[in-house]
Amino acid sequence: MTGTKEIIQAVVGDKCRYGLLWGDCQTLLDDFPTESIDCVITSPPYWKMRDYEIDDEYTSVLIGNDDDPKDYVNRLVEIFHKVRRVLKPTGSLWLNLGDKYHKKNLMGMPWRVALGLQDDGWILRNDIVWDQMKGTQSVKDRLRDVYEHIFFFVKRPQYYYDLDKIRIKPEKLPTINGNSIISATGVSGKKYREQILNSDQLNEQERQAALMALEETLAKLRRGEIVDFRMTIRGQQRTYHSNSQQISGRAKELESKGFFIITSHAKGYMPSDIWRIVPEDIWRKDTHYAVFPIELLEVPIQATCPPNSIVLDPFMGTGSTLAAAIHFGHRGLGIEISRKYIQIAEKRLKESVIQLSLY
Repeated sequence: MTGTKEIIQAVVGDKCRYGLLWGDCQTLLDDFPTESIDCVITSPPYWKMRDYEIDDEYTSVLIGNDDDPKDYVNRLVEIFHKVRRVLKPTGSLWLNLGDKYHKKNLMGMPWRVALGLQDDGWILRNDIVWDQMKGTQSVKDRLRDVYEHIFFFVKRPQYYYDLDKIRIKPEKLPTINGNSIISATGVSGKKYREQILNSDQLNEQERQAALMALEETLAKLRRGEIVDFRMTIRGQQRTYHSNSQQISGRAKELESKGFFIITSHAKGYMPSDIWRIVPEDIWRKDTHYAVFPIELLEVPIQATCPPNSIVLDPFMGTGSTLAAAIHFGHRGLGIEISRKYIQIAEKRLKESVIQLSLY
């Protein structure tokens, strides 16, 4: 059997599309070259949630069976400390975790882990709420739970991120009505122009600057650079989030300039931090492991993977992360402690490579 280092080097050296490593990730991560991975996407076993089919030699290192939740958190912090070593300076970590009720007490396990990683040096950029749109129906003394967390971490303040690849295309485009252009939501600028001209809150210099900015925005609309916009004028509309200049940059802009304009880019708008995706997967073969649907992986891979990236999943399961990486033109490395899941992943990834070669 090819050794661990040889498998890793084959993928890192771009000699094969993927590599599967059987064993304990905390040990195997030591074999990875420093700063060799572009992106890590993973979902570790949740605390006290599932039984996993593994060989006896690995029962002592299985994550999730720890009696003390602090031990669970500490072990994950140690593992992701090693992950940070192998991740490139521009790389990202996407971490999916579910929570757990213990003695009727919601444990807050995802945030315990996230705070532990922050304390260890990771920078948390997003907490995505994965709305699974279905959940526990049997509870009678609390609301049913339908979501999990996906944390987006980076090593450094500057990192690879391609927003244009994940923009959501607008459903409507601007239209022409006579001599006026109407935005995707029906804004023509006529009302804003009247408010500027009739304002008793703007001085003459601010009034002229506001009219000029409005005309420039309408010109961008005509050129197709934007599809929609909103203008806030002092004394006419409220600021977003807060009127406090100490809290809101928009409030400060409104005070200093008398107006501000927010536009929607023609390339599309930014996805939000709430993802509504049903956790169904044709490769789910039993009830013991968490399902990681391919759809969930599109934004992380498209946004944070440069061309021909290497994507690592240290808790691979049946290979969803690697299959998605291959689908989007990247390479993948997966670590898994269960022989059964390694076999499933191998079959799945071979099919992914064959399907990709047909196009």
